[in-house]
Amino acid sequence: MGERLLGPADVRALAADLGIRPTKTLGQNFVIDANTVRRIVRDAEVGAEDVVLEVGPGLGSLTLALLPEARRVIAVEVDEVLAGRLPRTVAEFAPSLADRLSVVTGDALRVTELPEPPTALVANLPYNVAVPVVLHLLGAFPTLRHGLVMVQAEVADRLTAGPGGKVYGVPSVKMAWYAETRRAGNVGRAVFWPVPNVDSGLVAFTRREPPEGVPRTEVFAVVDAAFAQRRKTLRAALAGWAGSAAAAERILRAADVDPGARGESLDVAAFTRIAGRRRASPSIP
Repeated sequence: MGERLLGPADVRALAADLGIRPTKTLGQNFVIDANTVRRIVRDAEVGAEDVVLEVGPGLGSLTLALLPEARRVIAVEVDEVLAGRLPRTVAEFAPSLADRLSVVTGDALRVTELPEPPTALVANLPYNVAVPVVLHLLGAFPTLRHGLVMVQAEVADRLTAGPGGKVYGVPSVKMAWYAETRRAGNVGRAVFWPVPNVDSGLVAFTRREPPEGVPRTEVFAVVDAAFAQRRKTLRAALAGWAGSAAAAERILRAADVDPGARGESLDVAAFTRIAGRRRASPSIP
């Protein structure tokens, strides 16, 4: 079919052609290793009927690996120069698959409409926007059933952490509201150009039905309050949210949660119960 992936020389040639000098400070780290993008697509379990949403395709390394496996790839790119070049790159490297690509020029944090409902999210995300991008897209597109994202290793740890650990926090609970997650491995620094100063990790997820009975916004409000002062007990941390410390204690006890516990010890089900008790007793305090 005449398809091929980008190698190190291709990536550098494309960047030079576009006048791009990637810098570590902007989080511009392009994947130059074909085996890595093949691995990502394989671990993402992309199928022939999937409509894949790719965020930040950059020069197209991952895009070219996704196209043979998916029915369609919708690439959202905020950089107009990169967005404009991507269709031409695909036409050159995978001409028979060019009709599977749609490019949307825009900010993934703000996108709410796409040419077709996506079923999978596969992306190499800059660490500083990874969490808000993933959470926004899961909230905006209920059709996203599964996916895999490459993020900074520390971010991967947060997104997949369970209750009780130091890295467990707001991203962990909110991600758990949407999906089951797992660490799908690590990615070495040498597969990027330029070589980053941080390690990367893969996070795979499968959407699950959310806890019933309480709107997401109300559950997330409890989560935000609980971790805003994570060293405090829930009785103290939720005082502002509940109206007073006494009201917080009544809600917590009604939800079968120890008022002396801290947010890091609770799973998403417990946060949902807390929000539900507040909802059931609007007169508190």
